[in-house]
Amino acid sequence: MLLIPAIDLKDGQCVRLKQGDMNDSTTFGEDPAAMARRWLEAGARRLHLVDLNGAFAGKPVNEAAIKSILAEVGDEIPVQLGGGIRDLDTVERYLDDGLSYVIIGTAAVKNPGFLKDACTAFGGHIIVGLDAKDGKVATDGWSKLSGHEVVDLARKFEDYGVEAVIYTDIGRDGMLTGINIDATVKLAQALSIPVIASGGLSNLADIEKLCAVESEGVEGVICGRAIYTGALDFVAAQQRADQLNGGGG
Repeated sequence: MLLIPAIDLKDGQCVRLKQGDMNDSTTFGEDPAAMARRWLEAGARRLHLVDLNGAFAGKPVNEAAIKSILAEVGDEIPVQLGGGIRDLDTVERYLDDGLSYVIIGTAAVKNPGFLKDACTAFGGHIIVGLDAKDGKVATDGWSKLSGHEVVDLARKFEDYGVEAVIYTDIGRDGMLTGINIDATVKLAQALSIPVIASGGLSNLADIEKLCAVESEGVEGVICGRAIYTGALDFVAAQQRADQLNGGGG
């Protein structure tokens, strides 16, 4: 089970939002590279970056902060990034900068042809991010609910060749109310590619529940507010996950 610390970037700083609200942010650090080093030293096996300004602007904004993180991490662990990625040039530039995976969210829903082209051009490096509420996919920084069912879209994107799906229950994100295990498992069972859970992780019990369904195709979980507030001890959580899954994942 991959426990993936999230570093959400807003105006060059590390923050967390509640339910995607840019006006409800808490700053947890002003040095993104130092934050990346902190999680690296805590034993993280992958990092999850979000360009929050980029997600709302529809283009990269926090590139200086992202480059500082990539320079800090080097090739020690993979780094994935989402937020504001709308064209192939941006995908290529980020991969050239050292990112392992680019996460395409809103653009995948609104412009499936772009996602398909990205998978063709950069196979193995494209993850799709599906944010949903009550089974329906949301776009535009969660401000709009589409009519698309999560499972239907995910199956289509799997056919395109995406590497994995990050599934976020936006009703829970940043609220520390627990992962939506049932919806995550339902999606994982419908796909042959891995699903990464996101939204609402609150404590060790959530980690244990996720480990219990790892065999269904739930490969990892994004760790956000809980590891910044101290509600979840990242090192202890990773150790517990390794115990439950026989030494790694």
